[in-house]
Amino acid sequence: MTELEVHLLYDTVLILDFGSQYSHLITRRVREAGVYCELLPCTQKIDDLHFKPKGIILSGSPYSIFDDGAPHVDPKVFDLGVPILGICYGLQEIARNKGGQIGICEKREYGHAQLRVIKHAEHPFIDRLLDGLGDESVVWMSHGHHLDKAPEGFRVIGETDASTYAAVGHETDHIFGIQFHPEVTHSVDGARVLHNFVVDICGCETNWTMASFIDKEIERIRAIVGPSGQVVGAVSGGVDSTVAAKLMKDAIGDRFHAILVDNGVMRLNECQAVKEILRNRLGINLEVVDASDLFLGRLAGIKNPEKKRKIIGNTFIEVFEKQAALIDERTAASGHGKIDFLLQGTLYPDVIESISFKGPSATIKTHHNVGGLLDDMKLKLIEPLRELFKDEVRALGKLLNIDDELVWRHPFPGPGIAIRILGEVTPAQVAIARAADYIYIEEIKNAGLYRQISQAYAALLPIRSVGVMGDQRTYEQVIALRAVETTDFMTADWFPMPYNVLKRISNRIINEVKGVNRVVYDVSSKPPSTIEWE
Repeated sequence: MTELEVHLLYDTVLILDFGSQYSHLITRRVREAGVYCELLPCTQKIDDLHFKPKGIILSGSPYSIFDDGAPHVDPKVFDLGVPILGICYGLQEIARNKGGQIGICEKREYGHAQLRVIKHAEHPFIDRLLDGLGDESVVWMSHGHHLDKAPEGFRVIGETDASTYAAVGHETDHIFGIQFHPEVTHSVDGARVLHNFVVDICGCETNWTMASFIDKEIERIRAIVGPSGQVVGAVSGGVDSTVAAKLMKDAIGDRFHAILVDNGVMRLNECQAVKEILRNRLGINLEVVDASDLFLGRLAGIKNPEKKRKIIGNTFIEVFEKQAALIDERTAASGHGKIDFLLQGTLYPDVIESISFKGPSATIKTHHNVGGLLDDMKLKLIEPLRELFKDEVRALGKLLNIDDELVWRHPFPGPGIAIRILGEVTPAQVAIARAADYIYIEEIKNAGLYRQISQAYAALLPIRSVGVMGDQRTYEQVIALRAVETTDFMTADWFPMPYNVLKRISNRIINEVKGVNRVVYDVSSKPPSTIEWE
């Protein structure tokens, strides 16, 4: 949906990001309450907004309010006449604008704290924020500065041993501030606090559901594409492209043309499986292009991961464009019109990254997409999932009757196994990496662990190690197993794989994959590591 369309259909809460690592979690929690919200940088000028929010949330920040260059909100935020909630740094920003005093904590408050709720019979409205928490609740603190004196008109509604002003509310202006972080799961009643704010205080309708999204998005797609418009899009078999493709198919039928490019570095039997599911089970108009020889030929001799990604990305664009042109010729010749639109499976975290207060992040590694097609092909872009998080896409997939096999499929990078083979990519190396990865995923599924893990894969390392097999010395390659837990892929922890499962996986890989004599398990978190090795 476009920004304007979403705001016309749904009440919107505006979240202003001051650079906190938790800002995206605020967005998720508000969405979970059934309320649509958007995250924009704290530098957003209110006069430039194209909608009036029902409420505003000011996030935390890694900055101190006293730092040179510390971020500050547009003062016009306080002139909109809508409820405002400041979280941690956001509370201090409210105090800075309203005449309160901020001081340095004698002892930095980090971790769990016991919040004591203070009621105000004479001002019952300000009690709504902490309604349902009882007399006390466990909250999560992370700050070195706190409120020393509340601005005029604010009452204390919550305190901890270290923070006299752990939660405050204005007597009449519907402005609230909390020193703790309700968006993290460590705050036991945090989701309740955010629900109280967006629903009970802001008065938002809880109509943001994937069921309502489907009907409205299909209607929107039909209106945009028209009765004869043609759409082309790349699919990979991943949940994002599959859900986007199914949504498009349900909207316009065979006028959507899906293209699956076999780049030679997909998983074992993956093209056949994706073809079976998308074409035969979901009825999607799919064309498969086998360009594996082309990709592998261009990757020959290339070891640098960025070069690999760029070669694969550029080659993908070349192959996709060629196939799209052939489809375009066919549809035009048959009198069905030319292709006007390009489908992309952009998700909301991609949008958040591009509008971050800190600006787009430094290039850690090039992401693979078909964005480069737009200038050359002159197509109009359709991004039906642009407003959604991954969990919302999965919920959407279930409602679209997509098999669990695809809905819960782990993410797979566009460059595929090529970036899980450290060093040169050759057909022989691809065969080893594919076989090891297949065994790994199969054993994870057999152990009932697949849904507990957010992403898992086997990487082929560019080293050899000495081993012994059948009383003979071996000098063969090493497989590194990676498995992580995450809710958003912005941060991730390594998965504590049971020893018996690791043992079974290791034994199978070493015994069944020719050329491997050692298996290791990656116990690195993100950050400082990335999820992929390259």
